Amino acid sequence: MTGRRPAGGESARKIAVLVGAAILLLWTVFPFFWILLTSLKSPGDMLSVPPKFVFSPTFDNYAALVMGEQRGDYASTRPDFPRFFLNSIIISFGAVALSVAAGIPAAYALARFNFPGKDALAFVFMSFRFVPFIAFVIPLYLLYQKIGLYNTHGGLILAYQLITLPFTIWMLRSFFQEIPSEIQEAAKIDGCSWLGVLTRIILPLSMPGIAVTVILGFIFCWNAFNYPLMLAGRQTFPVTVGAIQFISYEQVLWGQMAAATIVAALPQLILSLMVQKYIVRGLTMGAVK
Repeated sequence: MTGRRPAGGESARKIAVLVGAAILLLWTVFPFFWILLTSLKSPGDMLSVPPKFVFSPTFDNYAALVMGEQRGDYASTRPDFPRFFLNSIIISFGAVALSVAAGIPAAYALARFNFPGKDALAFVFMSFRFVPFIAFVIPLYLLYQKIGLYNTHGGLILAYQLITLPFTIWMLRSFFQEIPSEIQEAAKIDGCSWLGVLTRIILPLSMPGIAVTVILGFIFCWNAFNYPLMLAGRQTFPVTVGAIQFISYEQVLWGQMAAATIVAALPQLILSLMVQKYIVRGLTMGAVK
């Protein structure tokens, strides 16, 4: 006799998997869905008990982010959200560009060169991801106050290297190691220096991996909260810190804060879709050929 699994058991297993996946999806998506509903509600609908799922939507919360004016019940004294959004773009792009410029040669050296202490140095870079942020932010705060980097874009870009640079080095190192060494040796035989191998061979073959690293690094920078909370002022707040400016001792502007959250999440959603495309393309498919 062949030990065939009963068809009913296989169907029950598939149903259980689908139900579990549906519950997990609901658990993950519902908070974002609730924030979206809140951003479209009037103050009366927000505070209703029980909560309303059917209501007349309004875009006044989004308009208040930009206008910063008195709009009926939507009193806004914080019209700085466009500045916060621009700050996030400047700081995130600047931090990622700096980390990629410094991380590519470092990752290439750790992936292809042999020198004493290479593995220990790679672990030191990775260890920065394990250290609590408070171990860095207090010295940085004192240092920035003395040298004039507090409440500046440049100061935040440098501080964000503690987030992006170790991640960039480790990601790119693994991508560079995936490229067959035969390609590098062939380029050296043709007369390429290590810089020529990096720019003409390694980087073109690693573009999907570099794109993934850039996008994930951008998301990490965009979501950073602790460093800008301590090292930035109102002129350089990113959206993560700017969103909590809608909380005051007088009131909490729930609608505007929810609208700010939705607007701040859009770049990450777009870039997440881009990540999927680059991951599917693969990294070194057909490189040896």
